Amino acid sequence: MIEITFDPSFKKSFNRRIATNTKLSNKFKEKVNLFSQENYNPILHDHQLCGKMKHYRSFSITGDCRVIYRVIDDNTVAFVDIGSHNQVYNQ
Repeated sequence: MIEITFDPSFKKSFNRRIATNTKLSNKFKEKVNLFSQENYNPILHDHQLCGKMKHYRSFSITGDCRVIYRVIDDNTVAFVDIGSHNQVYNQ
């Protein structure tokens, strides 16, 4: 099982972009549960990022909602951002 930590920036983005949407918040919980059990499950569309974000990975919550995270070690990751494709990649 993968241990997940949350950067302060993630918590801020989650509260601003996701927490007020019950349907999206529930979908987040569902996908994070799957991620913690099997982080490379094809349903998640997990992938390594490139360019200035090459030290991060991403997986999908919905078609347009993404979680950006970094790998700490073999058993731990840190979620750093969440939001739509434009919100997390065009900063």
